[in-house]
Amino acid sequence: MRPLDPRVIDETPLLSTHPLAAPENQLLASLPPEPAALLQSRLEAVDLAAGTTLYQAGTVLRHVYFPVTAVVSLVSPLQDGSCAEVAVVGREGVVGVCAFMGGGTALSSAVVQRPGTAWRMSARDIADAARDLEPVMQQLLRYTQALFTHMAQTSACHRHHALAPQLCRWLLQHLDRQAGDEMRITQDRIAGMLGVRREGVTGAALQLQRQGLIHYNRGHIRVLDRRGLEQHSCECYGVVERAYQQLRNGSSAWPKTGSSALAVSRTPRPNAATRLPAASAPRR
Repeated sequence: MRPLDPRVIDETPLLSTHPLAAPENQLLASLPPEPAALLQSRLEAVDLAAGTTLYQAGTVLRHVYFPVTAVVSLVSPLQDGSCAEVAVVGREGVVGVCAFMGGGTALSSAVVQRPGTAWRMSARDIADAARDLEPVMQQLLRYTQALFTHMAQTSACHRHHALAPQLCRWLLQHLDRQAGDEMRITQDRIAGMLGVRREGVTGAALQLQRQGLIHYNRGHIRVLDRRGLEQHSCECYGVVERAYQQLRNGSSAWPKTGSSALAVSRTPRPNAATRLPAASAPRR
């Protein structure tokens, strides 16, 4: 995988020219009306392009992102420019948890894997909201606990499991955070996310294709048998999925759905008439 793009997206204008439509971000939708209205007044809609680096490990966070249709990989980079994915974030969560955990410095890099829309908020505003509003801090911490389970299990998966089950796990976790059963991604990109050689991904993908689980052709993957992928995945997919399911089941405020833990929430945004005054200018 090529080194991370040094361009920081926070330096570019990202304001969307259209409002974000449902499904909304589920973490935001889980908040009570008053805190939700406060946060809504400090959010801006952004379009995120695939392959863009939102921030890099070791940098001070300027913004956090609440994905709606975008999917973001959290990756750990090495000095030689390579990296490996440690977690993936979609509409269930937030990208940039270090902004409200006290340090403010990113522990991993964030790269947009699937293009789409998101809400963006300044790191100062999310830190202030977490400090001053107990419901906000409570939901952020509950999500962060699930995210840390995700990161820990992914690290163990990279070390101990065969590549084909890892690939099944990776595909499932990304499919859970997008609409449809197709992905446009090269084998080089997947190899970079898994921290392995491209030839290994080629062999694993061919194995899954022979089993009738996926169809792969020139950077295009279509899942043919999701249940089969789940059966051939390592245990790590189930461990992580249960962590996010517990996140939902453990809070009466979290949006409920009839399917998977990452299913679409259609909770409407707070009415503009109830919003509090706009936030102050970002800290320089």
